[in-house]
Amino acid sequence: MLNWEKKYEIGIPKIDEQHQHLFEIGNDIYSLLNDPMAFDKYDHITTFITELKDYTKYHFASEEALMLKLKYRGYLEQKTAHDDFVAKIEAVNLNDVDKDQDKFINDLLIFVFNWILEHILKSDMKITAEV
Repeated sequence: MLNWEKKYEIGIPKIDEQHQHLFEIGNDIYSLLNDPMAFDKYDHITTFITELKDYTKYHFASEEALMLKLKYRGYLEQKTAHDDFVAKIEAVNLNDVDKDQDKFINDLLIFVFNWILEHILKSDMKITAEV
C-alpha cells in the first residue's frame, strides 16, 4: 500500500490530484491482491489494466501540455518516459495474467509503484523547480 504524502506534491494542484488518483489505482490493485475472498481475479485485473492505461494517457497528456506551456526543457525526456510506461502497460499479455494471478498483480504493483514514485520524485519535481 502506498500512502500519499506531502513530499509527493509538485505544487501544481491539477497534477497533484492526478498523481493522487494514480496512487488510488495502485492501492485498489493492492487491495485486490490481498482480498482473501477474490479467488478468480482475472476480470478485476483486466479492468485495472484498462483503467491504468486510460488514466495515465489522460494524466500524461495533461502533464505534457503543462510542460509545453511552461517551455520545460525536459519535455522530450518526460514524453519518452510517459510513452514507455504506456507501452509497457499496453504490452501486457492477458494470457500471462491467468497463469499466476497473484504473481502478475504483485509484479504489476512493483512496476507501477516504483515507476510512480521514481517519476514524481525525480522527474516531475524538476518541472516546478524551473517555474
